[in-house]
Amino acid sequence: MTTKPLPLTPELHAYLVAHGSDPDDVVRELAEETRAALPAEADMQVAPEQAAFLTFLTQLLGVRQAVEVGTFTGLSSLAIARGLAEGGRLTCFDISEEYTGVARRYWARAGVEDRIELRIGPAAETLRELPRERHLDFAFIDADKVGYPVYWDELVPRMRPGAVIAVDNTLRAGRVLAPRNADDRAIAAFNDEVIADVRVEAVMLPIADGVTLARVR
Repeated sequence: MTTKPLPLTPELHAYLVAHGSDPDDVVRELAEETRAALPAEADMQVAPEQAAFLTFLTQLLGVRQAVEVGTFTGLSSLAIARGLAEGGRLTCFDISEEYTGVARRYWARAGVEDRIELRIGPAAETLRELPRERHLDFAFIDADKVGYPVYWDELVPRMRPGAVIAVDNTLRAGRVLAPRNADDRAIAAFNDEVIADVRVEAVMLPIADGVTLARVR
């Protein structure tokens, strides 16, 4: 046992990905199309090991009602939808018809489009349309960073006891230690808010750019 952090070299990262669930053609082609068509924005797509983790986590939790804030071209939503329990539903919130148009094509190819509802509009407003009762089993937040506290405050009261919220980019490539821009500062402040929130118990994992998991009490 060691308490020393493990440096994740490109070679070790490739080994890690190769020893996880093997992505199928749909996942590979979605990732490739996103990189080719949207090279400047492709970093918004979740990492391959992150997609596999989302499917695994969704299956492990037996999720029936899920929410995603920030869909982009659909890799994370595809991963979540594939892990849903029988009869499960995923509601996605995004502002872009262009990006989510790609997502819709790949949801259809993967045969999960009947499990997903897409709502277009500012999530700070559209999340308020969800029922107020505690009905959600899982939520994934991966949208504009300054909006995280708003999305968090809308989602936590709607999560069942024991439900999990996963939040992406909570390490900001290490810049949470020395924020350089508004997004870095927003995430650093958000991380402090989460750990102080008595409604949840949370752990931060060094997956991709940092994933925080919060279990609702």
